[in-house]
Amino acid sequence: MSASSLREKFVAEALGAGFLLAAIVGSGLMAERLAGGNAALALLGNTLPTGAMLVVLITMLAPISGAHINPAVSLAFFLRRELTGREFLAYAAAQLGGAVAGVLIAHAMFDAPLLQVSATTRSGFAQTFSEGVATFGLVLTILLTLRARPQAVAVGVGLYITAAFWFTASTSFANPAVTIARTLTDSFAGIRPDDVPGFLLAQVVGTVSALMVLRALAPGSLRQTEPARLTID
Repeated sequence: MSASSLREKFVAEALGAGFLLAAIVGSGLMAERLAGGNAALALLGNTLPTGAMLVVLITMLAPISGAHINPAVSLAFFLRRELTGREFLAYAAAQLGGAVAGVLIAHAMFDAPLLQVSATTRSGFAQTFSEGVATFGLVLTILLTLRARPQAVAVGVGLYITAAFWFTASTSFANPAVTIARTLTDSFAGIRPDDVPGFLLAQVVGTVSALMVLRALAPGSLRQTEPARLTID
């Protein structure tokens, strides 16, 4: 991959992560203000914009970078030998940087303090296990949909995350960059920094487990001949 090509992918991944976090945190702030203390309504107000934004981002960015927007997804492609170590690190750095920027942008849009540290507790086995399940399902959704119907990946991911907000106790972060960035918002969408290591470990385990299951379901598909792109053409 040329330096210019990698630069384009870096920008696309940063842009995607930025918009994703702006959607997550911004809709969380809006939900808190409008839900009148109704937690279910607030969660619904956070869920729908997030799922919708994922469909949009994957649709427009997949031809450029593959629209991973998630270090766990990039890790899966790296382990499948579709990204080099250098490319994986560049993707992860772009995703994390964009995610942090997205949180700051959301705060600015809602006239909240830019720099915050979350006090929202998300600890315990159920929360951590949920993150493993959420990430496992997300990676399988991407890779199996790519194999079955590539043009449906954007919708598949958006629908999966919309559902996973509600069937997982953790509300399905399923993304290391999202997890780290959400420590910087003391809002409905936040996570306490102390709880991050467990989430990150669960996300890695979920990713690796998904690849193991994929290999059992589709022998010989560990490595694709196409680039590491969520192709929707």
